[in-house]
Amino acid sequence: MIRLAKEEEFKKLIEIWEDSVKATHTFLSLEDIDFFRPKILNEYLYAVEVYVYEENQEILGFIGVLENKVEMLFITPLKFKKGIGKKLLSFAINTLNIDALDVNEQNENAVNFYKYMNFKVIGRSEIDGLGKPFPLLHLKLQ
Repeated sequence: MIRLAKEEEFKKLIEIWEDSVKATHTFLSLEDIDFFRPKILNEYLYAVEVYVYEENQEILGFIGVLENKVEMLFITPLKFKKGIGKKLLSFAINTLNIDALDVNEQNENAVNFYKYMNFKVIGRSEIDGLGKPFPLLHLKLQ
């Protein structure tokens, strides 16, 4: 089931974020993760609409959207490649009318997933939104 997240669930979401990032963002150091964690928890989760995917009352992933753009999509690593990301992204496309997102260029699995979901690279930035040297690809739904 996909539903809006509750603020009291943000602690669980940050755990999913951290586990997912450690499994997929091998280009980040532990210091980088420590830098981003409080920003995600205290700022970013409040700045977007967050929807969770849950089974048997357990949150297994989430997506954050703002206007027409996916700002974050994270799945608990034990559930990678089980269709949860596809369900969350399809929900965002079909229900929330999103058609854009940015993805870390170094996260090849995510880049391939978004291309599979019919997104096309339309641009690139050498740095992320905080000025850190993590190149971003800008994607648009085709």
